[in-house]
Amino acid sequence: MWIMIANAGWVLAAALFLWMLYDWFRVDTTYSEATLTSSREGEIEAVQESHKV
Repeated sequence: MWIMIANAGWVLAAALFLWMLYDWFRVDTTYSEATLTSSREGEIEAVQESHKV
């Protein structure tokens, strides 16, 4: 029983690893380095936090 649970854990870990590799490749080929390293999130937060007095 424990052997099957351990093997299922390894299979799940391998599947997650393969999914992470696929997602990394897809993002890397879809977006430029400038887009991925931009600080646009900070700009969005600054606009949302503007207070009117």
